Amino acid sequence: MNFAFHPEAEAEFNEAIEYYEEMEPGLGYDFALEVYATIQRSVAFPKAWPVIEGRIRRSLAKRFPYGVLIFCRR
Repeated sequence: MNFAFHPEAEAEFNEAIEYYEEMEPGLGYDFALEVYATIQRSVAFPKAWPVIEGRIRRSLAKRFPYGVLIFCRR
C-alpha cells in the first residue's frame, strides 16, 4: 500500500485522534483504525470513489464523520 499524508492533513488527523480520545478513552484509537481502513480501501480501489475535482476523489469513513481525499495518479 502506497500513500502519504499531506502535512496539514496529518496534523488534522492527529488532532482528531486526540479529540476522540478526550471524548472517550479508546475512541481515538478506534477512529485511527477506521481512517486507516478507509485509506486501505482507497488505495486498493482508487477509482471507486466520487470525483471531487480533477483527479481528486473522496472516500468516507464508515463509523466517523471523516473523509479521505485521494489523488489518483492515473
